[in-house]
Amino acid sequence: MIRAALLACAAILAIPAAAQTAPTGPGSYRDRLPQDEVIYFLLPDRFENGDPSNDRGGLTGGPEVTGFDPTSKGFYHGGDLKGLRNRLDYVQALGATAIWVAPIFKNKAVQGPPGHQSAGYHGYWITDFNHVDPHLGTDADFKDLVDAAHARGMKVYMDIVVNHTADVIEYRECQGRECPYRSVADYPYQRRGGPQGKAINNGFAGDTVQTTENFARLTRPDYAYTPFVPDAEKAIKQPAWLNDVTVYHNRGNTTFRNESSTKGDFSGLDDIMTENPRVLAGMIDILGGWIDRFGVDGFRIDTARHVNPEFWQAFVPAIRQRARARGIPNFHIFGEVALHDVDAGGLARFTRVDHLPAVLDFAFREAVVQTIAGSKGTDQFETLLNGDALYEGGFETAMQLPTFTGNHDDGRFATEVRRNYPQASDAEVMSRVMLANAVLLTLRGVPTIYSGDEQGFVGDGGDQDSREDMFASKVPQYNDNRLLGTKTTTALAHFGQNNPLFRQISTLSRIRLSHPALTRGREVLRAREEQPGLLAVSRFDPATGREILLAFNTSAEPITRNVQVELGSRSFDTLAGACAATAVAPGSVAISLPAFGYAICEAAL
Repeated sequence: MIRAALLACAAILAIPAAAQTAPTGPGSYRDRLPQDEVIYFLLPDRFENGDPSNDRGGLTGGPEVTGFDPTSKGFYHGGDLKGLRNRLDYVQALGATAIWVAPIFKNKAVQGPPGHQSAGYHGYWITDFNHVDPHLGTDADFKDLVDAAHARGMKVYMDIVVNHTADVIEYRECQGRECPYRSVADYPYQRRGGPQGKAINNGFAGDTVQTTENFARLTRPDYAYTPFVPDAEKAIKQPAWLNDVTVYHNRGNTTFRNESSTKGDFSGLDDIMTENPRVLAGMIDILGGWIDRFGVDGFRIDTARHVNPEFWQAFVPAIRQRARARGIPNFHIFGEVALHDVDAGGLARFTRVDHLPAVLDFAFREAVVQTIAGSKGTDQFETLLNGDALYEGGFETAMQLPTFTGNHDDGRFATEVRRNYPQASDAEVMSRVMLANAVLLTLRGVPTIYSGDEQGFVGDGGDQDSREDMFASKVPQYNDNRLLGTKTTTALAHFGQNNPLFRQISTLSRIRLSHPALTRGREVLRAREEQPGLLAVSRFDPATGREILLAFNTSAEPITRNVQVELGSRSFDTLAGACAATAVAPGSVAISLPAFGYAICEAAL
């Protein structure tokens, strides 16, 4: 059965060349809506090394100072913006039209106690919000990258952080150990160290009164802990106002629940008090400046759920206006809300209350993992798609949600398959991964490919274990991984275009981009089952109404089913897989799929 599935997947690779031409080009990229893109996400440090002279970021010393150790998965490896610029041909050949780049701001090179140190290669430990980290290059290198991408008709999305900075602030009460969260009730702002403590911050009305006048009364930051900054780092942050300890919450580590979710330090990182109007204005100025200087096309917002809603309610319209003034009418903003549930209610709240235009679609990822990498029925997708009505704007917003099957935090989809089916052959794992790719690249949302997935990377887990190098790696924990579609390892560079996964993604990307039904078309669930088996969805061209039927088999056995279609859909052309030439009766078409197979069937006009 698996062999049949592989043959079906291979069939899509024989699409005529004309069908593989993406309908985009220089001069038209600004007009594309967010849902018109295929996104490629990467960490610059792990992608390509274009300039070895910046590997140590201008610092001298060992890894504990420079952060550079290409043999350790937790340190800088040497990838940079010049390397990415040099590989735009590769990214475009995959079919991607937008590049989401992990944070490029200057980071604290190394954090952590001796013996437990790691580096800021990932970009989330920011000290200077105004400039590129020297490990990754210069501001001029970033401008060159953005200009080169735009010349190809490709967009560039920046990964931004407003929730926290690098870990610079320390607390006298708990030096050398973690500081537990201290709540507003137990440690109110107007008392020093608890309700019975000395009166401080007289007249401060609390962080819900978000006016400049009110926050001017918050002069003492020692209500919960006694924060201080070591002398060597007192001026490390840029812009300079970020060195003021009073613009941070200073309440200890978040538990990721309740009040601490927006006021606690994320794993010790300095949690910015985003309720303060000074912070709001400052962040709009900082991040708007990157739009002004470089003309970037969108922001992915890290840890968006850990920022108070009022901040986003003001930040989003201000940034969109900044982008429009720069001639960027379709600036894409999407927040990270890491909720692992097929039910979209938790995600949708951030579009309704926080007014985020879009969020990363963790619900989509969960549905794919539970069904194709798991054993649940395809009715999980009914729950997912029914949830589209919950987003602010409904389906119009759901179409703009970046969808994904794996990432740099949760791990790769292939890893999930191997974990859940340890006895599965490589052929079966490949079939399941290809099926997940097909779902990703045809259903609503903005398909987001994580760098390395197209080369068959299979990591050991999430976080550092899923951040393999695309260039030749020196990390033993990466180089012992068994990849898909190749007998090579990550000890060799992987920028070829022959891996079956690269070829599949490239083909499906071009099918998607050449059919408006798959980028902007409404969606109708045609069939789902309470066990592994058929999932069928119709999408419709927004201009002509032409139907495209999508059919997927999540089971290990071949299936044949009759599927409802529009009465006018009498005959079909095959875009991928195998489709019946004609309907069996008005409103019904027979679908036969091999194990883990899929088909994309376009009704004739």
